[in-house]
Amino acid sequence: MLKPAGFARASIALAASLLASVAAAAPPAGFEQRVEQLRKQFGVPGVTIAIVEDGQVTLAHGWGVRDISTNQPVDADTIFFTGSTGKAFTNAALATLVDAGKLKWDDKVIDHMPDFRMWDPWVTREMTIRDLLVHRSGLGLGQGDLLFLPNSTLSRKETVRRIRHLKPATSFRSDYAYDNILYMAAGQLIEEVSGETWEQYVRNRVFAPLGMRNSTDTDADYQANPNHARPHSRFGGAIVGLGTQTPLDENATIAQNSAPAGGLAISANDMSKWLLTQLGRGKIPGSDKRLFSEEQSDVMWTPLVIQPIPHYPAEFAAAQPHYNLYALGWDRTDYRGAHLVAHDGAVLGSQATVTLIPDKNVGIYIAANSEDGEIIRGLEYELLDHYLGLPRYQWPEKWHDYKIDKLNQAAKQVQAAAAKPAGVGPSLTLDRYVGDYADPWYGTIKVRQAGAGLTIDFPHSTGMQGPLTHYQYDTFKTNPALKWVEPAYVSFSIDADGKVDRVTMKPVSPTADFSWDYQDLLFTREGS
Repeated sequence: MLKPAGFARASIALAASLLASVAAAAPPAGFEQRVEQLRKQFGVPGVTIAIVEDGQVTLAHGWGVRDISTNQPVDADTIFFTGSTGKAFTNAALATLVDAGKLKWDDKVIDHMPDFRMWDPWVTREMTIRDLLVHRSGLGLGQGDLLFLPNSTLSRKETVRRIRHLKPATSFRSDYAYDNILYMAAGQLIEEVSGETWEQYVRNRVFAPLGMRNSTDTDADYQANPNHARPHSRFGGAIVGLGTQTPLDENATIAQNSAPAGGLAISANDMSKWLLTQLGRGKIPGSDKRLFSEEQSDVMWTPLVIQPIPHYPAEFAAAQPHYNLYALGWDRTDYRGAHLVAHDGAVLGSQATVTLIPDKNVGIYIAANSEDGEIIRGLEYELLDHYLGLPRYQWPEKWHDYKIDKLNQAAKQVQAAAAKPAGVGPSLTLDRYVGDYADPWYGTIKVRQAGAGLTIDFPHSTGMQGPLTHYQYDTFKTNPALKWVEPAYVSFSIDADGKVDRVTMKPVSPTADFSWDYQDLLFTREGS
């Protein structure tokens, strides 16, 4: 037993330890100034961050502006597009249906959506709801994303119907390849089971119970909220990603058919409630009620698929994970010995991340209304270091330099190719390239002659249309009306009779996001 003096010393030491623990649990000293300094340094229009710790919101704040053309300030209620972090919301909606006994995770999809089809009949029969959500279907990386990118006039039901025409890249359940289109199918399934559209169901069964009053799941509601962050993109340089930071056209918004895969817009204040609910394993903050059961929380966080482990240069060795797994709308990985539940999102001139440290009872949300994701990744790691009691490492600056170097290298490749094309072609007179060409899953493109050149139109994807510039041989380059759209090479194949019989495409930039899946298209001439 300690003597009184020893007991007093021990009490003082314990109190000091507790005070140090409390201090370490708050956001880092000077953090708000640090975010603003980085935002200005990197040229990011606006940033929003929410942090929750031990059941409390310790930060919900905004920096910068919603729109560089108006300079209206970001605050904690400004809604930002959150991209694929929204996949977890679709899974939570499904979890409420599981709790209600209306479906099971391992139900066959066709038992609830009889018209659902994959390329292979056996896969169609075996595909479960769980399979829709973990990127092991056999589809290729981002396959089918052009059905909603950059926008689309297709309904969700029609988009899901076209999945049957997507030829798989691998066998079923054999490999991981991230996709969005099967989350669109999951959204359609929610409608088939509940009788409410995915939008209505998320609004009524997720947003409303959590008190997420500013969040939106439709473009109309996003536009109607005056406190929304307008997306921005850099273009005007050699490739998209370099050039002047520019607000996107207000009409260039997320296609509604894709919303279950990443169409939410959420504020820091609202996201803090989602973070608390996740860390509370489904318990609604400030209530005895639940959004979903603890059993479903376990299911959604349980890893099912192995993802490739990213490999970084030596200066990023500390960020190298030891494992990288995928659960239901969540990545399960590690950082410096800490287990993380996380997901990134990137869409339409906006990026975001949600990161949970369950063992520390800490949740972090960071979003920006631009494609400068290095500020998000850098601040995420800076906060992780803080909450893990590690010294600060210049993560944001290092990620920024790394990204700019990659973009510059890609620009050099594109410029070198453009400077020395083969001085050959085209093989035919321009009128012989004219026609309508159809791909089974995408639909029809229209090639027309206009004056001394050709144009191309993508009827259900407005903004991709524009003139075709001859590159070399029988390959032309698109010049999209929307300048932030990734341009593509369009190659015409000529048959033995000297007629164009098919058209293929591929992105011009080696850094083009996988969602620009031009390489998955194979057009054949209609009416031939």
